[in-house]
Amino acid sequence: MRRLLTTLTVAAATVSTGLPAVPAQAQTPPATIGDRYVPAPWWMRDPVIASVGYVRTEVAANRAGFGASFQSVERTAAEASRKAADQVRALSQALASYGVDVVRVETTVSTRPLYDQYRDEAGNLRDNVRADRIERYEAQANVSVTLRDVRVLERVYATVVASQPTSISPVNFNLQPDNATKTWLQAEAVKDAARRAREAASNAGATLGGVRVIDPTGRACQTDVLAGWPSYGAGASQATDVAYAAVEAAYVPPPPPPASPAPPPMPGAPPTEAQIEAARLALQPPLRELTDQACVVYALN
Repeated sequence: MRRLLTTLTVAAATVSTGLPAVPAQAQTPPATIGDRYVPAPWWMRDPVIASVGYVRTEVAANRAGFGASFQSVERTAAEASRKAADQVRALSQALASYGVDVVRVETTVSTRPLYDQYRDEAGNLRDNVRADRIERYEAQANVSVTLRDVRVLERVYATVVASQPTSISPVNFNLQPDNATKTWLQAEAVKDAARRAREAASNAGATLGGVRVIDPTGRACQTDVLAGWPSYGAGASQATDVAYAAVEAAYVPPPPPPASPAPPPMPGAPPTEAQIEAARLALQPPLRELTDQACVVYALN
């Protein structure tokens, strides 16, 4: 009776699905850390060599920035702010002549009261912070300069110095590589991967076959063939140095300064050509390091 019920159950299942009963096929589970065997990627079914291209170059910084401040002390806040703004206005106009694509200028003006001071019982000098004890007002105009073309850095910096600011900050450099530089460096990484693969195959007595995978991110060469073991093709430890040659647009230098020296600039007046040239300093952009990697998988013959 039990055997008959089992037969009927199988038959009912066949009728309800409309398909013949077939044995279940084993499903390949995903890779699990700790398993002895892990499914390999498709490009490893035959002998292959995974090569990591790793390149390094040095590129001159193409961005620079610094700041300067101008202070003015007057009896009223309005007068102090006006005089501080007058000091910055001529400088801003001189820098604006380069264009916003070359030099960007941000200006802010802040004002604070200067109070009458007195000494306490211990002899410490303190401010008498009361509205009726304000002696003067101090206004400070801050100028922040950002250069997108470092070829004009020396002249722009000299222009700010010749304007006689109260203080000026050091120049900060940074590198923002353009798309052409990124594309060139990625191509060099792929070339380096090919070179490494050819040399490794030749040293092992093999020859390279066709390309199986090209991965600009380099992650394809970090596949774990055996879970828990070091990564296959963990990456090149030493970068290959490649030379970078930038193509720069022609820059027309400023006209030479006049022969006779000029007097110091008046507050609010733009500096003269002679004063700018007298304040020029050597400001060479430093080199910044760029690296890139690429993974190329070849078949082996």
